[in-house]
Parts: sequence; structure tokens; C-alpha cells
Amino acid sequence: MTSRERVVRAVNHQVPDRVPIDLGAMKASSIAAIAYDKLKRRLGITTPTKVIDPRFMIAAVEDEVLRRVHADVVPLDLTCALPMMRPDGEWIPRQLFDGTRVLFPPDTRLAEDTAGNWILLDADGSPTTFQMPKGGYYFDDLSFNRGGGLDPQKFRPVSDIPDEHLTLLAEYGRSLYHNTEYAILGWGFGVCFLGLSLITDRASNVTQGLTDEWLMMLLTDKETCHELMGRSVEATIKCLKLVHEAVGDLVFAWGIAADDSGTQRGEFIRPELWAEMMKPHYQKICDWIHAHTRWKVFLHCCGSVYNLIPHFIDAGIDILNPVQTSAANMDPARLKQRFGDRLVFWGGGCDTQSVLGSARPEAVREHVRERLEIFKPGGGYVFNQVHNIQANVPPENILAMFEAAYEFGSC
Repeated sequence: MTSRERVVRAVNHQVPDRVPIDLGAMKASSIAAIAYDKLKRRLGITTPTKVIDPRFMIAAVEDEVLRRVHADVVPLDLTCALPMMRPDGEWIPRQLFDGTRVLFPPDTRLAEDTAGNWILLDADGSPTTFQMPKGGYYFDDLSFNRGGGLDPQKFRPVSDIPDEHLTLLAEYGRSLYHNTEYAILGWGFGVCFLGLSLITDRASNVTQGLTDEWLMMLLTDKETCHELMGRSVEATIKCLKLVHEAVGDLVFAWGIAADDSGTQRGEFIRPELWAEMMKPHYQKICDWIHAHTRWKVFLHCCGSVYNLIPHFIDAGIDILNPVQTSAANMDPARLKQRFGDRLVFWGGGCDTQSVLGSARPEAVREHVRERLEIFKPGGGYVFNQVHNIQANVPPENILAMFEAAYEFGSC
């Protein structure tokens, strides 16, 4: 069975030959560039490590590594495809604070302040609000919840895609489809209704970076909130129409939202309020995709979201990631038993908070075996660790995780 066939069976709740494996199919199922570089050295791979998204400092996962970890999925994301189609010589070499040498995407502009912090710059050289503290691993968005108030008139979500970008996206997608056997996960031009994720383009974030104010508006000015989310959905559907015309069935699913709605201890928003305010807008996107494409609908939503999952399913979500099993009420056996026949779980295969980075490889292996015993029966599961592999995770633990996923994933 090819990777593509394996993934399609799994997301259709059919039993594949083994559980599909993901590393890097989207920006929250990937690996930090530092950890990736160490992993490659452990595997004897000496190619330069590329940072595919400087904000997250995650790596572009190469085919040789995908094969070594038995991965089955690759991304089709315009923000990744554009730099990946540029020549290697245009990528920008840089040494990270820990000494790791990487390549940043072409056109990346970095400055350093007097304290040694890194600042991402716009194309015109002006500083953005993204800053990495000296010695740090990631760029923080310093504008979060800062500003002069949420102005509905300033919200202009992206509703069109340049023809040249669509052409490049289609070209990159065809190359992946015809030259590999990987399943292809599409991503981009989605919505963000709580404002707690940077994976979705900020222009389509209804909160405009002011989540505190937005949450109050959900209770005090519901009409305006519905109007803003409605505009966001209309813009998203316009973009998805263009993307579908460009890539069609090259992808098996499309990520329509990175919309973190849970904390470590519970839902970030009352489920009843989510159902009243967000659910109709999600349903409109899902209905369009299911009516006009063969795609599955993929949602990234971190945290404790157990009481939101029934609403996700009702809205038409097919696939949920990252399945943060370390959060309250997210017991994997309970999730599988209650929702496993209606929702594909993409993640939850290894706890990145308390196991992957700190346990011994033998313990990681046993942990993965236990998770697969829970998640793999009946299909409807794709293996991935909970969110990205962090910079300080030892390569031997990463290999132990993927080797166990391959060994114990047989169906």
C-alpha cells in the first residue's frame, strides 16, 4: 500500500496496512530546526537545514528524513511552496544562538538590537512585531493584545490570490503528486476566530490581535462579531474556490483553521458560546468544501477541547489535530471511544510535554505503543506527536518515537 492509499483509507475510517505517520505535513506537526539538524546528524545526513517558517523556527523536512521515519504525508502550503521553489543559493545562511547553522527562506530580513535580540523585518526594512530574545528559540509576537482598539472597518481578510501564486502552488502540488507517493495535505487561506494561533494568516484573524477585546465583544456585541466572522468566511470560500481550481484532487484534505480553543485545564470559551457564535461560520466553510470538493476538512485546535468536539463534528470537521492528550479531559481512550467513528484524530501519539523531551528512549517507545493500541483500531487515525517536536528533544527519543510508530502501527 502506498503512503497516499494508506492515508486516504485512514481518513475514511477504513483500516490501512499500518497507521499513517506524519512529520511536517503542517506547521503544527513538524519539528524545530535545531532538533531536526541534530536528528539529521544522527542519521548521517549532512545537507543544510532549512527553516521553512522563521516565526516558528521549524524545519523543512527533507525526503530522506521522511523515508527514514516512515512518514506518509507532505504539505502543500503556499507560504512553504514559494520559498521551496527558489534555488538553494538564494536561501540565507545564519547561525542560531546555540550554534546551529541553518538557511532562512529567501527575502528573510533580520536585524539585531543592542541587547542582541533578533527582529524580523518587513520587505521594506521596517521592524515587525516579531522578536526572538537573545538565546531564545522562537520569535514572539510583541503586538499581542496591544493596540488602540478593535476597529471592524479595518478588517479586510484576504479574498483573492495572485495568478502567479496559484500557478506556483499548482506546479509544486503536481510535482509532489507525480514524483512521490506521499499523501498531500493542503493548508492556507483559512479562518481564526479566537486569535490565538499564528498558523492562519493574520489578515484573516477577526480579532486583529486583540483577543481580550474580541472575547468581550462575543458577549456584548454579537451582531458585529457575526458580521466580521461572516466576512472572514466569505473571503475564505473565495480563496478556496481558486485553490480548488488550481490543485483539485492533488490534496486529500485542506486545513481551514488554526483556532486554538482550549487551555491546559479546559475550554478557552464556553462550549455553548462557541456553538452560538463560531459553529455556524465553521459549518458554512465545511458545507462548501463537502459540496464542491472531495477534500476532508482539517482543524488545528490545541488544548482541552473535549466539550467542543461534538460541535466540531456537527459543523463538519473531519480531522482534528494535535489531540493534546496532556490537557484536562483529553484522555485518549475516552476520545477514541466517544468520537473515533466520526472524527479522525491526527496527533496524540506522543506527549511532548512530559514524555518526548524528558523520558528515556525505552519509555518513549512504550508510551507510543500504548497510544497506538488505543487509537489505531478501526482506522480514523494518523500518528503524530502532540504539536511540534521542540528544539531540546534528543534525537534518540525522536527516533524511538517514529520507530515505535512504525513497528506497533501495523494493523
